[in-house]
Amino acid sequence: MDVVTGAFSFTGRYVAARLLELGREVRTLTRHPQSASPFGSRVEAFPLDFELDTLTGRLRGADTLYNTYWIRSPRGNLTFERVLDHTAILLSAAREAGVRRVVQLSVSNASASSVLPYFRGKALAEEALSSSGLSYSIVRPTLVFAREDVLVNNIAWLLRRLPLFVVPGSGRYTLQPVAVEDVAELAVEAGSGTEPTIMDAAGPDIFSFEELVRLVREAVGSRAAIVHGSPRLALGLSALTGKILRDTLVTGAELAGLMGSLLTSQAAPTGTRRFADWLGENADSVGRSYVSERLRNWS
Repeated sequence: MDVVTGAFSFTGRYVAARLLELGREVRTLTRHPQSASPFGSRVEAFPLDFELDTLTGRLRGADTLYNTYWIRSPRGNLTFERVLDHTAILLSAAREAGVRRVVQLSVSNASASSVLPYFRGKALAEEALSSSGLSYSIVRPTLVFAREDVLVNNIAWLLRRLPLFVVPGSGRYTLQPVAVEDVAELAVEAGSGTEPTIMDAAGPDIFSFEELVRLVREAVGSRAAIVHGSPRLALGLSALTGKILRDTLVTGAELAGLMGSLLTSQAAPTGTRRFADWLGENADSVGRSYVSERLRNWS
């Protein structure tokens, strides 16, 4: 039996699906235990409550814990610091429960010295795992794409509906899209190991941001003009659109990470599925509906 945090959300859902394909029994710890399960009764769901004894009981009997728990940005009293405290409790519970191995989903170019809280926090979570005494693997995805992802889908949504799309700055900063299925397969493969490992999950192709936007525009048949503007202008327009949608399209820190090419790996590609192929196969559906991060994670 394996435990996946967030099996009803995005990446965790694909990890759980891969485990089920391989005949594993799967349990999830989720912040939304009342949500409709995409797996029916095949995945047993428990609340992700950060009380040590409760968590220990829910993890007892698990072979591998796949941890996708994190936040995109702070909201209310849930800060990155508090998520790190929660992660430490989760790892302590895994150790107490006798979990054999932990696979943690991180992010490419995580660094404890980063000025960006998301990337710094991910690195500190990695350090907590590596010093926990547990057998572990850390998987660091770049830009994860799928029909349910936020960035690519919502770029397509904007291109379908607006007469122009503002590319922040030069648009020459790079991204390396990786299919969520590749991430899940790498994570599950890592779960079967015994040695400490850290690997990037990155697709086979690297695009500039402008190249990626143009690929999406062509795929969805958009006639939107692609123009360049300052990062401040792009953030202002994003904030205005976000108010209308009651969501956050992009934060300043996310834009800084994007423009710093932090979603590009320095290692050899580990994923095999090509973004352009996926885009062609899903051109009719991508961007048809807006994907709300607020509704997915906070409702």
